[in-house]
Amino acid sequence: MQGLHLTADLAGCPSELPEMTDAAALRRRCLAAVQASGLQPVGELFHRFAPHPAVAGPAGVTGVVLLAESHLAVHTWPERGAVTLDAYVCNFGRDNAARAEALLQALLDAFQPTRQQVQRLQRGFAADR
Repeated sequence: MQGLHLTADLAGCPSELPEMTDAAALRRRCLAAVQASGLQPVGELFHRFAPHPAVAGPAGVTGVVLLAESHLAVHTWPERGAVTLDAYVCNFGRDNAARAEALLQALLDAFQPTRQQVQRLQRGFAADR
């Protein structure tokens, strides 16, 4: 199956953004970005971690949106101002690359990183055999 797998490592994200520590806020942001990009959510799970005794401040959040086209995963580390993003879309029936790029860009805009490293991986075989 051919597809596009995007990952991004973000640094310098404002730790006071609600999406950094609030599972409901991260859920709203992710679902809005998925919808705006034209992808189809089919399931979701968002979890806020308990604060770690060795780390001052609130803990981060992990969220996953299952897509008809594949998935979106977001992990936040407010104590480090860091976020990791993972968006994978299959191209079964249509090319979803532009939708994946739009989804990634919406989340990059939302988290406002001062530094980012984005990777783009074409997955699958040129022709299914």
